[in-house]
Amino acid sequence: MGNTFTRREALLGLTASAGALLAAAAPGTIETHVHLFDPARVPYAPDAPYKPAAYTLEDHLKLVEAAGLEHSMIVHPEPYQDDHRYLEYCFAHEPRPGYFKGTCLFDPLREDTPRRMRALAERWPKRIVALRIHEMSMTPESGGPIRNRDMKDARMLACWQAVAAMGMAVQMHFIPGQAANIRALAARFPETAVILDHMGRPGQGTEKEYEEVLKLAELPRVILKYSNWGEYKGDLSRLTRRLYETFGAERMIWGTLGNTLADYRKQAERFEELLAFAPVAARASIRGGNAQRLFFN
Repeated sequence: MGNTFTRREALLGLTASAGALLAAAAPGTIETHVHLFDPARVPYAPDAPYKPAAYTLEDHLKLVEAAGLEHSMIVHPEPYQDDHRYLEYCFAHEPRPGYFKGTCLFDPLREDTPRRMRALAERWPKRIVALRIHEMSMTPESGGPIRNRDMKDARMLACWQAVAAMGMAVQMHFIPGQAANIRALAARFPETAVILDHMGRPGQGTEKEYEEVLKLAELPRVILKYSNWGEYKGDLSRLTRRLYETFGAERMIWGTLGNTLADYRKQAERFEELLAFAPVAARASIRGGNAQRLFFN
């Protein structure tokens, strides 16, 4: 069904490639994973884990206009750590009211994190949709950049409880070995959405560990972000079908990390190829409908 043209496309005589590019700018498309950087306006944190080249709000707005994006979700990036000034600048200078939503980054083990999250959310009502937590190692760290905190620490549980009380989601950026720890927390907060970044990082652990990532789909509020394909070296077509069958079209959201129109179109066309087996309505849900329902209504 995914390779079947609509009646309108057939009448226009569009090729499969042109149809894919049309889908890239289809109404309702939402970019769910954009990092914005402007070190000239807001310097990076002294302990930033990496210091990328600038990709500013102004740069992104060119893509928004050219690609016809409905909304974008700013995933507050690690170089800024818990300094959210640039995120707030982007909210204040968005192309139209309500265009952006964003995630925040705070140390989940700091006792003042619930208060600081709440203050940020109150400054920008209904804009901060998730706390992002980085768990890219199995060895807990107690200091340094905000990542790899102990998932079994009582303060981590208290942080999840605060996020749940605020009606926000938890966005997990993690290696597959952390899936069991995520499940233990997510099961305690069944009404809280948990977003799994970058397909749960397949290939960065054992097959057995990734099976535990897939089992997270048993929890009905777990959402898979279909993104960051480039780092996966296996059979992406096979993985895509398995993710689709495991999570279902209603619990997948698409993010490109694309910074240019050419890159965005390339990824949009690849998206259509990889999900050609899925119904048109299902692909539309993954491209933007699910994010609209979950975060922008």
